Amino acid sequence: MSIKSYVVGFPRIGEQRELKKILESFWANNCSFNEVQEVASSLKKRHWTYQKDAGIEYISSNDFSLYDNVLDTCIMLNAIPKRFKNLRAEELYFSMARGNKSTVAMEITKWFNTNYHYIVPELSLEDEYKLNASKIINEYKEAKKLGIKTKINIIGPITFLGLSKRVDRKDSYEFLGKILPLYEELLSEIAKLDEVVTVQFDEPIFVKDNEEKILSLIKITYDRLSIVTNNLKIIVSTYFEHSTEATKILVNTPIWGIGLDFLYGKENFESLEAIEKANKKLIAGVVDGRNIWKNDIQNTLFTLSEISQVVEKSNIIVSSSCSLLHTPFSLKYEERMNKNIKNWLSYSVEKLNEIKLISKVFYNGVNCLNDEEAKLFEENIQVNYDRKTSTVIHDENVNLRVENFSKLQRDGKYEDRIKLQKELLKYDDLATTTIGSFPQTPEVRVARKEYKNNRLSKEEYINKMKDYIDDCIDFQEECGLEVLVHGEPERNDMVEYFGEQLKGYGFSQNGWVQSYGSRCVKPPFIYGDISRPKPMTVDWITYAQSKTQKIMKGMLTGPVTILNWSFVRDDKPRDEVSKQIAIALSDEINDLQNAGIKIIQVDEAAFKEGYPLRNKNIKNYEKWAVRDFKIAVSSAKEHTQIHTHMCYSEFNDIIKTIEEMDADVISIETARSGNELLKIFKEVGYKQEVGPGVYDIHSPRVPSVEEMIKQIKLLLEVLPKEQLWINPDCGLKTRKWEETKLSLQNMVEAVNYIRKENR
Repeated sequence: MSIKSYVVGFPRIGEQRELKKILESFWANNCSFNEVQEVASSLKKRHWTYQKDAGIEYISSNDFSLYDNVLDTCIMLNAIPKRFKNLRAEELYFSMARGNKSTVAMEITKWFNTNYHYIVPELSLEDEYKLNASKIINEYKEAKKLGIKTKINIIGPITFLGLSKRVDRKDSYEFLGKILPLYEELLSEIAKLDEVVTVQFDEPIFVKDNEEKILSLIKITYDRLSIVTNNLKIIVSTYFEHSTEATKILVNTPIWGIGLDFLYGKENFESLEAIEKANKKLIAGVVDGRNIWKNDIQNTLFTLSEISQVVEKSNIIVSSSCSLLHTPFSLKYEERMNKNIKNWLSYSVEKLNEIKLISKVFYNGVNCLNDEEAKLFEENIQVNYDRKTSTVIHDENVNLRVENFSKLQRDGKYEDRIKLQKELLKYDDLATTTIGSFPQTPEVRVARKEYKNNRLSKEEYINKMKDYIDDCIDFQEECGLEVLVHGEPERNDMVEYFGEQLKGYGFSQNGWVQSYGSRCVKPPFIYGDISRPKPMTVDWITYAQSKTQKIMKGMLTGPVTILNWSFVRDDKPRDEVSKQIAIALSDEINDLQNAGIKIIQVDEAAFKEGYPLRNKNIKNYEKWAVRDFKIAVSSAKEHTQIHTHMCYSEFNDIIKTIEEMDADVISIETARSGNELLKIFKEVGYKQEVGPGVYDIHSPRVPSVEEMIKQIKLLLEVLPKEQLWINPDCGLKTRKWEETKLSLQNMVEAVNYIRKENR
C-alpha cells in the first residue's frame, strides 16, 4: 500500500530566525524590500525541501507569510480598511500590521488558544472586494520549478469571517455573499495551474461551539466551492479541538477530504462512521503540532488502528494535528541541552520524520522498514519508556507540599485592602506606570549572550544590568512616572526567565516560535515536578528600589501564563502542573514583600489564551486557573498591592472570573480596540482599579499628547478617575528607546493636563 503523509503547515521564521532579522532590517531602512523577498524565497525553498526529503507527500504552499496569513487573506480579498487605501504595496501591507506615523494599525489578537497572534480583519459595507491571487499563484509556481508539487493552503471563508470584525459592529457572516464569489474565482485561477491541485481550506472556527446559523453556511459554501472545477481536490482542515457538528455537514458536500485533530479533539472519533459512509479521505492529525515531546509511535499506531477499524485504511492520510508553526524548527542547534532530555524532544523537522515512519509502519507494517528505520522505531519505544521511568521527572517533596498546601487565598477583603494601600502608598488618581519591561537594547542582549557563553564574568554582567536599571530609573523619574519598574534587562523572556530558575523546567538555545510578525518567543518546557530552589527576582527588584524614593513594582509572571506559554509535560494533568508553579510563586511574593517591595505585579497575559474552545470545558479551566492565581498571591499581606496584566482579551464572558481572581489592580490592552473592552467593567460594577492601555506598543508610531488626552477622556466616560491607572497597553521590550521615551513623556503630559482640567 502506498505511503500517505501530510503536514498541515510548516514554520516560516527560518531555522535561525532569518525572516525576523530581514524584516527588522527592512523596517529600520537598512535593506531593500527586494532583499526581504530574496530571503523569503530562500526560506520557502529550504522548507519545501526539508519536507520533500522527509518523504512528505502533501507539502503546503501559501503557508508562508511575511507577517500573518490572515493579513494575507485580507490582501487577497482587498479587505483593506479605508485609512490604508492610498499606500503602495509593501508599505500598505506592513502599515496594516504595524501602523505608521499617521495611521493606527489593525487590531491583533490570539489565534484560538495558541500563542500565535493574527491581524483582525476589518470589514465595512463601503469596501469593494476583488481578488488578488498573485501570492498564491506565484508561490505554487515557485515550488513547481523546484520539482515540488504542493497543496495550496487558504484560510477558509467561514473562518475568515468568524475572525473578522465589522466596523459597524454587526454580524461579519453577512459578508459571505460578498467574498464567496472571490473564493470561487480564486479556485478557477488555481485550477489552471495543474492537472490536479489539492487545496486545503483551513476552517478551525469549526471546532468552536457555533450557532446553527453559522453551521448552516457550511453546506452552502462547500457545495459551491467544490463544483467550481473538477480538477481540484478540496480538503477542509480543522484543528485544536473536535468539529463533530461541522463534520456531519461537510461529509454531505463534494469535498475530497476532511482534516481532524485526534490529539486535542478526541470526540472526532464520533465522526468516523459518517466519513467512511461518505467515502471521504480522512487526514488524521496524530502527530502533535503544538508540543515538543517525541511521539510515542506505538501509541499513535494504536490510535490509527482504532481509526482504521471504521475508516478504510486506503482513505486515511497520516498528518500533523495542526500546522507545525507552533513548534520550533529543528533540534540540531540544541548543543547545550541535557542529552537525555533532548532525546525526549521533537521539533518540526523531527516531526516530519515521525510522520514518515508512522505512515510507513501503519500502511505496510514493521517488516517493511529498512535497517535504519527499524532502529529508529526501536529507539522510539525505548526513549518513551525511559522518559516515563526517569527519576528527574518525579519529586516526592514537591508532590507532598502540593498535597498539604492549605493557604488558598490572601487575607482581607478588597474594600479593606485598598483603603490601607492608598493610605500607605499615597498615589494620585490616574496614577501613571508601565507594564514592566523597557526596550532591550543591543548592548543588553549582547551582555546577556556573552554571560551565557562564559565570555563575561558574573560580576561584569550584573554591573551592566545595574547600569541599565539605573538609566531606566533616571528616565522614569525625569519623565514623571509615579510607580516605577526596573525595566527587566536581565530577562530574556517573561516565561523563559522563570523557567531557567525553576527545577523541573528545561530551556533551549534555538527553540524559537513565531508569536506575531517578526516577534519570536523561546518557550521553556516543563519536563518534571516544579519547585523554586531560591529567590528569582528579589536581588534585582530590591537593588532598583534602593535607587529611588518612588515605589518600585516587583514583576512576576503568573502561574497560568507560565503554564500556557511553556511546552507542558504530557504525562501529568495541566492543572496539577499549574498548582506546582503557583506554590513556587507564592514563596517569591513572600520574599519580595519581606524585602520591602510594596507593589507586586503578577502578569496573567495568557490567562484568556488558555480557555478551552468548547464551552463545556470552560468551567473546569476557570476553577483551577483562578485557584492557582489566588494561591500564587496567597502570601501577600493586606498592605501589599497586587497588580495583574492581561493581553488581548475579550472580557465580556470572563469578567466574573476576573473578579474572582481578586487582584487589587488589573491592566489590560485596549489601545487597538477602543474602549469596547472597558465598558464591561462598568456594566458589571467592577470594584477593583483598572489600567487600560492608552497607547499601542505593538506599533512604532508615537501618539501625540492630544491623542492621549482624548483617549484618557474616553476612559473617564466609562470609569471614574479614582478607579483608573494610566499606562501603555503592554510591556515595552520590543520597542526602541526613542519611541518609548517620547510616548511615555506624552502620556505623563496628557495625565497632568487632565488632572489640572479636573481640579
